[in-house]
Amino acid sequence: MKIVIADDHAVVRTGFSMLINYQSDMEVIGTAADGRQAFEKVKSLGPDVLLMDLSMPPGESGLFAASRINDAFPEVKILILTMYDDEEYIVHTFKSGAKGYILKNSPDDELIRAIRKVHGGERYVDPVLMDDNIERLLNNEAVPEQSDKPFSILTRRELEILPLIAKGYGNKDIAEMLFVSVKTVEAHKSRIMEKLELSNRPELVEYAMKKKLIDF
Repeated sequence: MKIVIADDHAVVRTGFSMLINYQSDMEVIGTAADGRQAFEKVKSLGPDVLLMDLSMPPGESGLFAASRINDAFPEVKILILTMYDDEEYIVHTFKSGAKGYILKNSPDDELIRAIRKVHGGERYVDPVLMDDNIERLLNNEAVPEQSDKPFSILTRRELEILPLIAKGYGNKDIAEMLFVSVKTVEAHKSRIMEKLELSNRPELVEYAMKKKLIDF
């Protein structure tokens, strides 16, 4: 199976590449440092599995890239690799089209097992994280109170714009990055502030950091 690895740390990409290439039925055909690069690698190389970090500052994070990649290339199985064990991240990444969610500190053999499972079309959640509550959430049987913001309140585009505003990009910069008009960005910004009941940029920055939507 052909695999692309997306992580902002070169040493991580190298280490996982060595582990995966050691398997007789796996080959790493490309690597990327952020979500945008991951999209381009998937587009040009056509992998079977994309192993992608959730947080890749300062580039586009896997949290937003997963949706774009799944929409454009639904045949590619996305396995999220992360340090975050929050329920809301697990649920949101699966809603974005990911097939698996594994922690970075998992044993090597567990990572290989996860790749095989998602490649085979099965859903995978790191055993350390899996419990009855997560199972219910993934089956849409319950939604915890802490998951109501921002992932269920904001649209995908608003979730993409919020961290860019928090990082200090202006409306024109964001419009150019996302290939939309300045008026569209301004409209999204107003809706974000209204939905989250925020009144200024410092509050938005604090909120984004608290929810791990940005890293510095």
